[in-house]
Amino acid sequence: MKRSRACSLLRSTPLASLAPLVPLVPLVLALAACTVGPNYSLPKAAVVNAPFADAPLPDVDGHHVSQQPVPPDWWHLYDDPVLEKLVGEALKSNTDLRVAAANLARSQEALGVAEAQGGFSGGADAAFARAQESGQQYLIFGKIPVSNEGDAGIHVSYEFDLFGKLRRGVEAANAESEATQAAGDLARITVVADVVRAYIENCSAAEELKIAQQSLALQKERVDVSRRLRDAGRGNTPDVTSGQTQVESLTADIPRYTARRKIAQYQLAMLLARAPSDLPPAVLSCNTVPQIKQALPVGDGAAMLKRRPDVREAERQLAASTARIGVATGALYPTVSFGASAGTVGLAEDLGNAQTNYWRFGPLISWTFPANGARGRVREAQDASTAALAHFDGVVLNALRETETSLATYVADYTRADALRAALKSATESASETHRLYVGGRESFIADLDATRTLTSIRSQVAAAEGQVAIDQANLFLALGGGWESKPQ
Repeated sequence: MKRSRACSLLRSTPLASLAPLVPLVPLVLALAACTVGPNYSLPKAAVVNAPFADAPLPDVDGHHVSQQPVPPDWWHLYDDPVLEKLVGEALKSNTDLRVAAANLARSQEALGVAEAQGGFSGGADAAFARAQESGQQYLIFGKIPVSNEGDAGIHVSYEFDLFGKLRRGVEAANAESEATQAAGDLARITVVADVVRAYIENCSAAEELKIAQQSLALQKERVDVSRRLRDAGRGNTPDVTSGQTQVESLTADIPRYTARRKIAQYQLAMLLARAPSDLPPAVLSCNTVPQIKQALPVGDGAAMLKRRPDVREAERQLAASTARIGVATGALYPTVSFGASAGTVGLAEDLGNAQTNYWRFGPLISWTFPANGARGRVREAQDASTAALAHFDGVVLNALRETETSLATYVADYTRADALRAALKSATESASETHRLYVGGRESFIADLDATRTLTSIRSQVAAAEGQVAIDQANLFLALGGGWESKPQ
């Protein structure tokens, strides 16, 4: 209704009244293409453009790791239905992801506000009063009668973004929204990695606890045999004392494994936003570490830097800070808009008559002179952009360090686990042969128990090593930045 009234007023305005404004049109059209401030492009000197940032990842030998692309849902490689269910639930209920979703919604609203700036705006106002006006303000040196007064009108205007201040504001808001999206992706992959690590730690601690309990039972049996041999005159007290010391040492390890398991379950419960007692029974009973039975697909260094959410977040923050230079620079220039208004003002009984009606149409120019630190704000924005570039370079370097460190750690721990598995095979054969000899009367019971104790000790080391390898796998996938591409399940 307001816009139609204003358009009717403009259509009824004589063209001769608008003629003085015609010469301004070419100037406005020429300035409309102007955008102050630097156009964003990734600086050539950025670390991400350095040759070493595009180099292949180290330790990609085809046995431990391969150059196959990182799968979006990398936790499926464990082929563990319980783990997949835990990850899916965490992606729905985790509080960090809820915060990230709210932040993204807020940033998108901020982008909408930036996009709505400029262009058409308008309004209407009306006022009525019974008043005693001052005569002297009209140079009348006498008392003006008390009267009923009225003032009503409508106005519309269109702001031209002649110097691109508003466009730069939209650019900054859009880049900030994309940075917030990347931060949400980072929260997602962190939650997934935390769930996988907590589940692995839970199962690994349970497996080591089971082996420790078996070792303790065997050691107690050995002490009992040593004591009987001593009492029969075929043994000695130091053997009994040494064996009892080993029993106490193994007993002291049991609470450590129990605590590790409980802590892992508490971590899982927090990630899933539920009580530890409400965890699935399969989690509470798990005592075997999930494993990936293939070379880990890690891709290449360039793909890693493009995929990692923290790198994308830092790059978008750099783009936003560059756009803000234009916003600060645009504040040095005038704001130009075209406006139209119409209304009636005067005595209430005369409102609407020719002597009380008015209209106006023309350019509205507002310019705040660049004082009070206006130019300093431009330099401040430039310094902020320089800091954002330094931060971006730091994030890239950290991404390379984390990935290369995680790769080296994984390969080393995997190699160690392989060696321990070979030792376990040898210990198994030795224990079997010693037991066969014991059954045949050619070895003592103590020797048989010692061989079995050695076997359980190596089994404990293998279990711990395999648990560490599984943790390393989750750490490596987190460093590679995989997992955000998948939608919440």
